[in-house]
Amino acid sequence: MKLPSEFEEKMKRLLGDEFPSYIACYEEPRYYGLRVNTKKISVEDFRRICPFKIREVPWIENGFYYNGEEVSPARHPYYFAGLYYLQEPSAMTPASRLPVEPGDRVLDLCAAPGGKATELGAKLGGRGLLAANDISSSRAKGLLKNIELFGIGNVLISSEEPGRLAEFFPSFFDKILIDAPCSGEGMFRKDRKMVKAWEEHGPAFFSKIQKNIILQAASMLKEGGMMLYSTCTFDPSENEEVIAHLLRERPEFHVCPIDPYQGFAPGRPDLVQNGDPSLADTVRIFPHRMHGEGHFLALLQKGKQVSGPEIKEPLKRRNRKLPEELEKFLEKLKIDLSPSRLDIHGERVYYMPEGLSDIRGIRFLRTGLLLGEIKKNRFEPSQALAMALKAEEFDQVISLPCSDERVVRYLKGETLNVEDLVSPSQKGWHLFCVDGYPLGWGKLAGGTLKNKYLPGWRWQSV
Repeated sequence: MKLPSEFEEKMKRLLGDEFPSYIACYEEPRYYGLRVNTKKISVEDFRRICPFKIREVPWIENGFYYNGEEVSPARHPYYFAGLYYLQEPSAMTPASRLPVEPGDRVLDLCAAPGGKATELGAKLGGRGLLAANDISSSRAKGLLKNIELFGIGNVLISSEEPGRLAEFFPSFFDKILIDAPCSGEGMFRKDRKMVKAWEEHGPAFFSKIQKNIILQAASMLKEGGMMLYSTCTFDPSENEEVIAHLLRERPEFHVCPIDPYQGFAPGRPDLVQNGDPSLADTVRIFPHRMHGEGHFLALLQKGKQVSGPEIKEPLKRRNRKLPEELEKFLEKLKIDLSPSRLDIHGERVYYMPEGLSDIRGIRFLRTGLLLGEIKKNRFEPSQALAMALKAEEFDQVISLPCSDERVVRYLKGETLNVEDLVSPSQKGWHLFCVDGYPLGWGKLAGGTLKNKYLPGWRWQSV
């Protein structure tokens, strides 16, 4: 592969004697990875049911390699059940190193397509708030789908400029992740088209953007909060210099050591003018040192550690009597819902996150978990609700093994004959599952399941 000479010279300065090994790794195959959704399934249980060969990503507790030349995990029902996310192994690192706890208020500022946001949401365990933002509204739609697929409902999904968000959320978040837009040098080996993009917009272009973003994010972090900055590039102007800029402009911040791994390369304060020695606690991932692509990470804290987040109930919603059909449906749920967090907008019914008041003036795609829609005194549960539930949390369930051909037929949107699974008297909404993991809804009558799987999510024939 022909690399730009300017880039090669920079990498020689950065790597020294390791440069030949770095260049040699361009001849090696890329690595494919998946990350287990621990909100839905434990790593141990996933190992037990995984239908294809996997091996551990050694620095990620719930990360695995698979052979992308032999198998297609996105063509398996478990993918549609949200049991895992397909993600390049090094890209799993930022969310794994941000210490998110249940109940935290967390912001993923540049979140699409959702690889890092879904892991942050899984760590929250249904408590607190995950705010996931992307400036591109089209990319934010894909982000929303992946978050709903993962069964994460305590969310605010927005499409805003970071500066605009900062106006609404001063000193609000406990944890923030910034996977900043960058020149993409770390992805050259994986995607050769990135080289052309780098030639059009190189490190100097992105460094200015990154410095603005990190300062805007800093204003949204509360005292004692932690922020993880990451890129998929090697250039010091997009990495150490951005962190040094934050430390100069916001002296209340300091760099924290990152949970180590033997393949991590330390940051380089010597490449920054008057570089703070603590920049050595940042991390670079090089593809010749580890089985993954290039990344940079810096973990930062604002001031001193303070007590955990104070969770407040959202503002009281309008005291509106729930429609009878909605009340009847909610009785079938075997989970406790706080009445003060139920919100009805037009036909749509939402369950709001903890501590999130009414949001006005922000371009958002979703606030909370969409429970469903009320149509002519009928309630239709949403795809998002199906994905957020466990099979034992609804009182009418149909579950089939992944080997049953009706599973794929369901994912294609077909009506199913399930007379062998139900009694003739059974009817109404049923949660359809594969091996006990929800896929969506169906409405049963006379042994026939009318398919309610979301059309935009359906299995596409190759």
